[in-house]
Amino acid sequence: MNWDELASADALNAAIKALSANGISVIVVENGEEAKKKALELIPKEAEVFTVTSTTLASMGLDKELNESGSYASVRKRLNGMNRDTQSMEMAKLGSAPDWVVGSVHAVTEEGSAIIASQTGSQLASYAYGARHIIWIVGAQKIVKDLDEGMRRIYEYTLPLESERAKKAYGAPGSAVNKLLIVNKEVVPNRITIILVKERLGF
Repeated sequence: MNWDELASADALNAAIKALSANGISVIVVENGEEAKKKALELIPKEAEVFTVTSTTLASMGLDKELNESGSYASVRKRLNGMNRDTQSMEMAKLGSAPDWVVGSVHAVTEEGSAIIASQTGSQLASYAYGARHIIWIVGAQKIVKDLDEGMRRIYEYTLPLESERAKKAYGAPGSAVNKLLIVNKEVVPNRITIILVKERLGF
């Protein structure tokens, strides 16, 4: 299967309908530039924002805008200035419950679920419960039929690419799917917004 192929119009519409029924707001845009603009419209200036490590955000320069412009209270910037050996618990708390968290997911199903894989789980606490507001920016190539197909996408496609990225970025031996989060429904109104992009973004 070509995991990098953009979803059909029917698949896109099915996912939008199902996500909305599951309490997840959906905004559809044409490209990364529009996605970045929409995200910045949603996040108030001076808001506390945590950007998770994401090739999607990096490809748009959204992570730099949120962390380096001075217009937002960047959790990432605070974390980068802390000592992991002596402040690990404080760092974990900061990343677990920000006002806003911005990132992506590894698959969205036509049934309205989102799947996120992680090696450390550092983004999962905020996604599952802690963050007040969540924005996921998702390229249309990440739409899959169901959870089984989503898991195949993660192991067959995303994991090898993330392992290669980790080797280059950190000199790490690779990556691993140590922890998984599946979001089937959100009960808090307007908590999660997915910006679906009609082009390939991230992996």
